[in-house]
Amino acid sequence: MHNNGKVAAAAEPRTPTQAVDRALSMLVLLAQRGPSGVTELARELGVHKSTASRLMTALEKFRFVEQTGTRGKFQLGFGIVRLAGATTAQLDIARESHPICARLASELRGTVSLSVLESGGATAVVQEPSTERNWIGLRVPLHATASGKVLLASFGFEDLEEVLRQPLPRFTANTITTRGALTADLNRVRDRGWAAASGEFERGLRSVAVPVRGPGGRLAGALSASADDEHLKTADFPYVARILSQAAEEVHERLRHLAGPPNP
Repeated sequence: MHNNGKVAAAAEPRTPTQAVDRALSMLVLLAQRGPSGVTELARELGVHKSTASRLMTALEKFRFVEQTGTRGKFQLGFGIVRLAGATTAQLDIARESHPICARLASELRGTVSLSVLESGGATAVVQEPSTERNWIGLRVPLHATASGKVLLASFGFEDLEEVLRQPLPRFTANTITTRGALTADLNRVRDRGWAAASGEFERGLRSVAVPVRGPGGRLAGALSASADDEHLKTADFPYVARILSQAAEEVHERLRHLAGPPNP
C-alpha cells in the first residue's frame, strides 16, 4: 500500500527465516550501494527502520558490517573478508593437492581424497581417480571414517566433548559407537599421526588418512587413501600412512609457498 508516494514498511519478520533473508539482503545491498544508512536500507527493503536497525546490530556483532567515519553510515566489515578467506583456503588446498592426489592414486592403486571439516562432517573436495562413486561434496561422519577421525582428533576439549555427548550412529557392525572406544581410537591417531577405518562406514571398505597442515601449521584437511578389503590389508596401513604423510608435507609446502613469507 502506498502512502503519500512512499512505500509502506513491511511487517516485522514472523520467522527466523525471514529475519535471515532480510539480513542477507542488507549485506547484498551494502555490496551493491557501498556505505549506506539504516533509513535508506530499510526503505529499500520495505521494512521498518527499527527492524533494519536490529538486523544491523546483529550483523555488526559478527563484524559483517561496520560503521564508517560518516555518522549513521554502514559498510561491509572484516567478518565478510574472514569468511571469504576461509573459502579461498579451501579452494587453495583443493587446487594444490589435486595433482598430488592423482599421483598417489596411481601409486597406491586406490582412491585418494582430500577432505575438509564442514558442518560437523568430513567433506571431500578432491577425489582421484574420478569414478562413478563420486564422494566430492558429500559429508561423511567423523567417527566412522579415517579422514573424519583425523579431523576429530584435532578438536579442542570443549568441541570434542560436544561430539562425545551425542549418540554415535552405527553404519556397520564395525562402527565405533561408544565414547570410550572412540576416545581410545583418537588417542592412537594423535600418537601415531594417522587414522584408519575398516568397514566402519561401509562394509568391505578400508581407509587410511593423515593430517594436512596449512601455511600456519594448523590443520587444513585430511589426506586419505581407500580401497576394498581385498586390496588394502590392515598390515599395509603403516606403509600407506607413510606415503600419505610424505604427500601431505608436499601439500603443506605448496600452501606455504602460495601464502608467501609471513608478516614481520
